[in-house]
Amino acid sequence: MKGIINKAVLASGCGGLLGLVVGCETTYRDLVDPCYPQRYEYEARQEVHESYAPQIQNGHVLDQTVWNYHFDPGTDHLTPGGMEHLAYLARRRPQPDPMVYLQTATDLSYDPANPDRYTSMRADLDSKRIAAIQKYLNAQTAGRHVDFVVTVHDPSPEIGIAAIPAATTIQRFYSGFQGNLPSGAAASGGSSAGSGK
Repeated sequence: MKGIINKAVLASGCGGLLGLVVGCETTYRDLVDPCYPQRYEYEARQEVHESYAPQIQNGHVLDQTVWNYHFDPGTDHLTPGGMEHLAYLARRRPQPDPMVYLQTATDLSYDPANPDRYTSMRADLDSKRIAAIQKYLNAQTAGRHVDFVVTVHDPSPEIGIAAIPAATTIQRFYSGFQGNLPSGAAASGGSSAGSGK
């Protein structure tokens, strides 16, 4: 029995058959994936996240948008709601996103006899609103040195649902949790089918 363990170790090491096949420097970590299953779980998570990325980015753009209703109609004067929205954007954590979007002015009256005037009026109002947004954001972030960039875009109407229909939907959802016992033909058919042999 003396030396059996030493001989077994020697046979399985560099001097044995395993040593000839895989080499002396090969270890267990070289033969298997030491990051299993974490590496593959991470890749699976990334694939799921990538499918949501465009939707998340679109939602963020809409959240960063200053809409026409944030201004008095046809002017560059911010409403109290517009100032509150800009303050919300300026206070975002961990830092504000410097890219702010402005909905192009659609609250101007259109004269079919003079369409060029409408185009120039809209461009002029957009530039005035950009200046108003930048002034307000610079005042909100004084001392923090955030360089905001305001870009005009023409998004579809703001996505959402009015409060009253949303509340009605939720109330009906919660009140719908009740059980119903079968009645009429379904109940008699079920009992006859259960009693038949």
